[in-house]
Amino acid sequence: MSRKAKNVNPLVKKIFRENDIQNIADAQSLMKDMFKDLVSLMLEAEMEETLGYSKYERNDAADNSRNGYNDKKIKTSLGEVELDIPRDRKGTFEPQVVPKYSRDISDIKDKIISMYGRGMSTTDINDHLEEIYGMSFSPTQISRITDKVMEEANQWKSRPLKVCYSFVFLDGIHFNVKTNGKVTNKAAYIIVGTDLEGKKDILSITVGENESSKFWLKEIDSLRSRGVEEIFITSVDGLPGFKEAIKAIYPDTKVRRCIVHQIRNTLRFLNYKERKIFAQE
Repeated sequence: MSRKAKNVNPLVKKIFRENDIQNIADAQSLMKDMFKDLVSLMLEAEMEETLGYSKYERNDAADNSRNGYNDKKIKTSLGEVELDIPRDRKGTFEPQVVPKYSRDISDIKDKIISMYGRGMSTTDINDHLEEIYGMSFSPTQISRITDKVMEEANQWKSRPLKVCYSFVFLDGIHFNVKTNGKVTNKAAYIIVGTDLEGKKDILSITVGENESSKFWLKEIDSLRSRGVEEIFITSVDGLPGFKEAIKAIYPDTKVRRCIVHQIRNTLRFLNYKERKIFAQE
């Protein structure tokens, strides 16, 4: 029996569509660009750690400063990537993510994935870096590097939104997270909006505790603070208090129960053989 193709993540579809990805070569090019941006953020964080102050901060008491960039072409698991390596006037900057005389950092992708996959624990990240590169990072260095990435994520999450959306979909995805040796349940609160031109956009993604109407009230209120004045229709699941949370912020919005959730709930009352027939109809 042939296996069914897995559904493609909607976020991946959105990224491919917005970047006009037509083939494998286009996809690889996009991945290289994203990889380059992440490494550049890490290099800037390392330079800040070396100098003791940020890129746009003035520090007259410092005895060292930035001195432009050097172009460097390196080999990665995604192919060749050209980077701008920060320089300092004293020439003492020794980057760790891209070692000074290294031209091949194929495993750096695994390091970046590890930073996210292991929950950004400074201990876990340092262990993984030592495992791959045999080098150690201080907790401060790791925090600066991860904070650079988180800074961009927070800017994205607080960006201004459009005044009006015709349709907004709100749902929570539940997953287990291991923290300090204990497995806890978390929920990713996802809000997707369709504007008056029919264009979809991910408005917000927030990781919190178990899904609740109280948490959703906070997320919905954040839409208003980011400029959303009107929502015509919202689609939600059957979480108690969800409708009231929406109405508290947007009293004129029509709240509709998500059809997918209704079908899933109905299927629970059917035997296995009947489910496929019912879902098709």
